[in-house]
Amino acid sequence: MWMHSKFIIVQVLVVIFLCVNLLLIVTFFKNECFYTTARYILFAVTLLSDSFLFLVSDLLFILSIFQITMQVFLCGVICISLLLYLIITPVTLTAMTLERYVAICMPLRHAELCSTRNTLHVILIIHGLSSVPYAVIFIIFFASASLDFYYQYTICTVEIFTVYKWQDHVRSAVFQFYFLIMCVIIMLCYVKLMKVARTASGDDKISSSKGLRTVTLHAFQLLLCLIQFWYPLIMSILIYTNFTDLQHVRFFCYIMFNLAPRCLSPLVYGLRDEMFLHALKKCLSCGLCGL
Repeated sequence: MWMHSKFIIVQVLVVIFLCVNLLLIVTFFKNECFYTTARYILFAVTLLSDSFLFLVSDLLFILSIFQITMQVFLCGVICISLLLYLIITPVTLTAMTLERYVAICMPLRHAELCSTRNTLHVILIIHGLSSVPYAVIFIIFFASASLDFYYQYTICTVEIFTVYKWQDHVRSAVFQFYFLIMCVIIMLCYVKLMKVARTASGDDKISSSKGLRTVTLHAFQLLLCLIQFWYPLIMSILIYTNFTDLQHVRFFCYIMFNLAPRCLSPLVYGLRDEMFLHALKKCLSCGLCGL
C-alpha cells in the first residue's frame, strides 16, 4: 500500500512540475526579448535541465518501484545523463547569483560582462564544471569493475556503481568541494548586495532590495540543492550500518532534495519577475483564446 502511495505522490508532483515548466519554456521561446538577457537565458537552462531530470528520475523511480531490471551498461548511460543534470541546476543558480551581483554592484559593466555571447560561453562552462564530479566517479568505476559486470541485470540505482568503499570517500570529497565553493560564492554575493542595498537610495534602493530578495530565494533553493551533495555520504553510512528503513530515506531525499528545490525556479523568476510574468499572462490568454 505504501509503495502505491509513493508512486502516486511522485507522479502527481512530476506532472505538475512538468506542466509548469513547459508553460514557462513556451513563454520564453515565444518572446525574442528574453533571448538577449542573461538571467532569462540561464533561467531557461534551469527549466530545461530540471524538466529532463524530472523525466529521467521518474523513469528510474518507476523501474525501482516495480523491480524492473536492466543491463548495468544501459543503467550507466542513464545515470551519467541524470547525474549531469542533477548538478547543472545548482551551478546555474550560482551563475545567476553572480549575474545579479554584476547587475547591481557593477551596473556600468553589466551589458559587457553579461552579453548574449558571454552567457552562451557561461552555459558551456556550466556543463563542463557539472560533468567533472561524475566523470571522476565513473572513471573510477570503469577502472575498478570487471567487463562481465556491465552485462549483468540489476535494478538501476546510482549505488551499484560503487564497487569499493573508498569510492564513496572520493565521491563525497568531490561533492563537498563543490558544496564549499558554491556556498562561498553565494555568501560573498549576498554580503556585497546587502551593503549596496543599505547605501542605495530611491530607485537604486528598490532595485537593490529586489535583487537581495532574489538572491535570498536563490540561497534557499541552492541550500536544498547543495544538501543533495551529502546524499551519497548519508546513503553509504546507512548501507554499511544495515539501516532498515533505507527505502524511506531514499524516497524522502528524492522528494526534498531533487524535486522540491526545482519547483522554486518558477517562483523566483517565473512569477516574481514583472516582465516574465506579463509575458506569461499574455501566453496564457492567447492559449485560452485559442481554445
